[in-house]
Amino acid sequence: MAQKSVSECDAKKILAKILDDYNGELAVIDTASFCSESGKKTGDFQSVTKDEIKKKLLCLAASDSTTYGWLNEANNGGKLVAKPDQLFGKRGKNNLFCLGKNLEETAKWTAAKINQQVTLDSGVTGILKKFIIEPMVPHDQEYYAAIKSNEHGDTLYLSASGGMDIEENWDTVKSIHVAPLEKPDEDEIESILLDICSWSEIASVKKFILQLWDAYQQAGFAYLEINPFTVTDKGVIPLDCVAKADDTAEFECQSLWCDAVGELKFPPPFGQELSKEELYVKHLDSLSGASLKLKLLNPDGRIWNMVAGGGASVIYADTVADMGAGRELAVYGEYSGDPSRQLTYEYAKTLMDLMTKKPDPQKRPKLLLIGGGIANFTDVAKTFTGIIMAMEEFADRLKKVNTYIYVRRGGPNYKAGLKIIKDAGEKLGLPIAVFGPETHMTDIVRMALEQG
Repeated sequence: MAQKSVSECDAKKILAKILDDYNGELAVIDTASFCSESGKKTGDFQSVTKDEIKKKLLCLAASDSTTYGWLNEANNGGKLVAKPDQLFGKRGKNNLFCLGKNLEETAKWTAAKINQQVTLDSGVTGILKKFIIEPMVPHDQEYYAAIKSNEHGDTLYLSASGGMDIEENWDTVKSIHVAPLEKPDEDEIESILLDICSWSEIASVKKFILQLWDAYQQAGFAYLEINPFTVTDKGVIPLDCVAKADDTAEFECQSLWCDAVGELKFPPPFGQELSKEELYVKHLDSLSGASLKLKLLNPDGRIWNMVAGGGASVIYADTVADMGAGRELAVYGEYSGDPSRQLTYEYAKTLMDLMTKKPDPQKRPKLLLIGGGIANFTDVAKTFTGIIMAMEEFADRLKKVNTYIYVRRGGPNYKAGLKIIKDAGEKLGLPIAVFGPETHMTDIVRMALEQG
């Protein structure tokens, strides 16, 4: 199970399907939609004017007044809220929050921010590409609620000190532990609310918390934070939302996800743009129960690990770093869970394509480490057949960057796998050294570094 962050936009649309008093009124402005409409690639996006943003929002209102009618109200003096939606918090403290402006002013603010590079207080730098715009909800009191899964069940958190300073006021947060497969005790919730809410708000907030718990369970969330929410004459309204979903929950939650947002996506953290190769491997990973992961660390690096197993990938990366070559490590990833020959081929050729784009600037050999532990059920010969297919396709390019290949593997059919990959390397004229489980798992790292 992997817990992956979802956008605030998607999380709120899912909540709107379950919460009685919240209808999920929001609009999205992003570079992708403007590029799509203009026929440009995202990388060609330069700027967009406030008039273009205003026109887009009014077109939404005209196309679906039931969903976006509030934008017409904002065009006639109503107030809006605008903020980036790219998996980072503290937007107010980073001056990335537009509050209480009409449509014209909100469009002007968004146009000034979109596609701009910013550095957050955390030190992370990235490009602002996506904003959500919502009706402003006037309020005085801000509450905090969160639900978080852990090894013992789930924990519900509540406070009357919601907002961007919740960490500084964490001593005000009350918690309720909920055992696996159980629901939070309503008497415990009410006891906390008696301390933090006015008497007139207790019933509506209690209802909201119980429905929030249902949303957390139904939508496959592993973390759900509403900070803040407020109570209005229309009910309880979530103002800001942070959510993480179990990415393997699609089987149970697909109907809800699709009804709310179509395809639920898991965007990368702010400042971490995925390359086309990383996106392709992510796509490959979605096609199978096997695990295929790739993170490009240094495209100019000369040590390229192709490691079977999540634990082994950590060990190999750590070993490279321990031997003083961490900055030379080009990628981090894994192929495991008995991927098919075709998927292994697609993964291997993606990595080899990256590896052979250019030679080492210092004319040193590039090192391809095909490693792993002793597999439990992965057919080594089958996966090696996929790797050999990629080696055959990239043989000339591998030679041009002076590639040395080191292999260490064990598990089902490992002897046959080691033989065919050794024979293939020799036939293709690629320097290759092959070892089985009699060799220490990471010893090929030492051998490779001694070679280079």
